[in-house]
Amino acid sequence: MINRRSFLAGTAAALAVPALAQSPAKLRVQCGWIANVEYAGVWEAMEHGYFRAAGVDVTAMPGGPNAPPAAVVVASGKAEIGYTTWLPFLDAVAKGNRFVMIAATFPRSPLGIISLPKKPLRKPADLVGAKILAQGANEQSAMDATLALAGLPKQWTMVPTGFSPEPLLAGDADGYTAFEVNQTITLERMGLKRDKDFFFTSFDELGFKAYTSIVFTTQEVLRAQRPAMLGYLKGLVKGWRDVEADPAGAAKLVVEKYGVDFGLDLAQQTRQAQLEIPLLRVAGQQKLLVIDRVLMAGPMAAAAKATGRSMPEDLDSIADFRLAEAANEAA
Repeated sequence: MINRRSFLAGTAAALAVPALAQSPAKLRVQCGWIANVEYAGVWEAMEHGYFRAAGVDVTAMPGGPNAPPAAVVVASGKAEIGYTTWLPFLDAVAKGNRFVMIAATFPRSPLGIISLPKKPLRKPADLVGAKILAQGANEQSAMDATLALAGLPKQWTMVPTGFSPEPLLAGDADGYTAFEVNQTITLERMGLKRDKDFFFTSFDELGFKAYTSIVFTTQEVLRAQRPAMLGYLKGLVKGWRDVEADPAGAAKLVVEKYGVDFGLDLAQQTRQAQLEIPLLRVAGQQKLLVIDRVLMAGPMAAAAKATGRSMPEDLDSIADFRLAEAANEAA
């Protein structure tokens, strides 16, 4: 017979036994490029256990020139999350992929144009008739769209080039399409000073608005694993906060651990991390990773249209506007 004393003792013993911890949800993340500071928030979150604390076990897979695009990896079911940019995302959706954006790492794109003091290219009108060194179709689309958005003729000459700004210094053209977080650093390390020896003007400043380093998944995965997606973004918010607080430490972590196989340069990665920080937010926005419905429906839709692309009428079919907001509140 169980008396009151033995019942209470048994209850206390049961409460003293810890409940079995729920296993974290496993998420495979396909980066759009090699393991560098572009994904510094991911590496910080992995290093400090932010993902684990949010209930997710993350495996991040680097991309690169020989890796399949993240859209292909996610569509094939080999990753739950991928990273891409605005126009390739729209192209993938147009092909029938049921992709949905859940966050935007950089709401201001680092893509732009480098020019020299002898012919500064600082506004859309300066591009008309200019000779521009450009790497490929994405850069050509950005140029054409910028002119179209400004109501200007698409009159410019594209000169195919590589990823070094040296042909611009040699006088081969008036401008060079470049990333603020890449080729401007190359010029700085050559001893040139920004806004004196060279100018960088982003396409965002020129009127062409586009998210980059977009975090996306499929509609099916989002429905089935929404808590895990929230956990990923919660950890990611904390990771990027660490980058903001200590960009040099984030670069060191990447160079010495997560990107050690890629032979990264610490000084370059540190400067890149510093330049990324202002790109993490648009003016007036304090939260990280959030997707702005007004920006998407207005300037970003106009930019897409200017490149000959269309967007679904229902923005909620391609973007979740709540997850990143909730992650900021929970982080």
